[in-house]
This record gives sequence, C-alpha cells and structure tokens, in this order.
Amino acid sequence: MYENVSASEKSVPVRPHHGMCLAYFKGWGYSDGFSRHMQEMLNLFEKNVKICLVKDTDEICSACPNNQSGNCSSAGQVSDYDQAVLLECGLEEGAEMPFLEFAKKVQEAIILTDKRTGICGSCQWNFICADQKSRWGKLLRK
Repeated sequence: MYENVSASEKSVPVRPHHGMCLAYFKGWGYSDGFSRHMQEMLNLFEKNVKICLVKDTDEICSACPNNQSGNCSSAGQVSDYDQAVLLECGLEEGAEMPFLEFAKKVQEAIILTDKRTGICGSCQWNFICADQKSRWGKLLRK
C-alpha cells in the first residue's frame, strides 16, 4: 500500500510506541502476516518517509490480529505506551515529520536515557528488546 510513498508525499500514520517496537524488531510477532507486514513497514520507514503520529490504529496495526474492526484489543495498554512516548519525546498527536527524525527522538529521549522499560517493560515482547541494542543507534550514525 505504501511501498511507493516518497518523503514528499502523504504521511504514513504511526502509533508513537511503534518507534520503540521497530527499534528492536527482529522478525517475530503476533502472526506470520503481522511479522511480514512489520518488516515491510520497517523497510519503508528506513527510507525516511514522512509520518504522522496517531494514537489510534495505524498502518502497522492493520495486519495485527489484535486489531478488531479498527480497534485494538489492548487499547488501554498501548494508549499508555503512546502517550508516554509522546511525552518523553516532546511531541503531540498529529505531529508530522520524516521517520528518521522521529526515530532519533525515540533513541535520544527514551532508549539512551534508559526509559524504555519504564514505558513498555510490561509488554509481552519485552524479552526481545531487553536482549539487543536499538537499531536506531546504528541507523542514525550513518
């Protein structure tokens, strides 16, 4: 759907907490379809497309089995994650920017300051994040 989006075109909706999920994603997820879609979105975001931060289901959520007719079955928990990311990064819902600018904010304001576990340490996927370094550190040094 977004494979041909360039940085100058429409923005891709992204939940703020996905800035952290994508930093540690290594191919595992809720389902094979979700994992494939997450990798496709990561590949797109690494091209620095324009994004819009949303606190509702986004393009990544579109392939998630927890997405039930546009509503997340874990809405309360992930909404808390989203709000915490916005707060720590000094951003607001609706903010638009190139993805790598957002990734840099997540890396500097949350990951490098050891705030990730305070925000999403209760996530079922925390073991993945706790076991590796953020890809944003390497990506942003380029």
